[in-house]
Amino acid sequence: MDALRQVEEWPAENAAVAVVERSGTIASYGDVDRAFRFASVTKLYTALATLVALEEGVVDLDDPAGPPGSTLRHLLAHASGLPLEEGAPIGRPGQRRIYSNVGFETAAAHVARAAEMPFSEYARAAVLQPLGLGLELEGSPAGRDWALGGTIADVAALGRELLAPALVAPETLDEATSVQFPGLVGVLPGFGRQDPNDWGLGIELRDGKAPHWTGSRNSPRTFGHFGASGTFLWVDPEAELALACLTDLDFDEWAAEAWPRLSDDVLAEARG
Repeated sequence: MDALRQVEEWPAENAAVAVVERSGTIASYGDVDRAFRFASVTKLYTALATLVALEEGVVDLDDPAGPPGSTLRHLLAHASGLPLEEGAPIGRPGQRRIYSNVGFETAAAHVARAAEMPFSEYARAAVLQPLGLGLELEGSPAGRDWALGGTIADVAALGRELLAPALVAPETLDEATSVQFPGLVGVLPGFGRQDPNDWGLGIELRDGKAPHWTGSRNSPRTFGHFGASGTFLWVDPEAELALACLTDLDFDEWAAEAWPRLSDDVLAEARG
């Protein structure tokens, strides 16, 4: 796929990209054997492990978790009122979309307590091993530092799962990719205030957001996550495609310009 070659023009020293269909990876380019830090793309693996826990009856979305009045659903949807990092709540549950690493870590800790095992072990058994990934979640389930890292094939495998779920029922993924607490205003990191700032269960939703890190050709149903380490994975159910990207250059203006262009060119080429 010629569109992938544009990563050669990026300022990142190393980069890898892959295009995924339901059948698997159809094109890849770049440093495909290099291990990269996933950063907040880790949240997608954490979210999927939590969905498995929901289906197994280990937890329930309405379980009280986090600040008073907050539930597991609030935590996953960045609506608990907790701040980005550790600290007291800066809002009431369900009132504002506040992107929160500590909220995500609190959600994972709730799963760990209910499952009576470390979250890293639960994630390995629920997601990483079934997807055939030899990865270990070390540290933050929100993706701080080098909590999870691997090759572009490891992210592509997750993209395929999110296109055609086998670890959870399609209805469960539909719930996870539907708007939780509709109408909440918030700041999308790197892209400013969004009204509304829609999220699913640990998964960011494109909807009508502008500006955004996906392309103008992406459907409103597109979902995924990007990471501060210059990484992303989006899944577009209407195009039936996923696009994974790993780099070693932190997210900045370069990515806000390059990623939407890459996304649009991949979709244009895939559609012929």
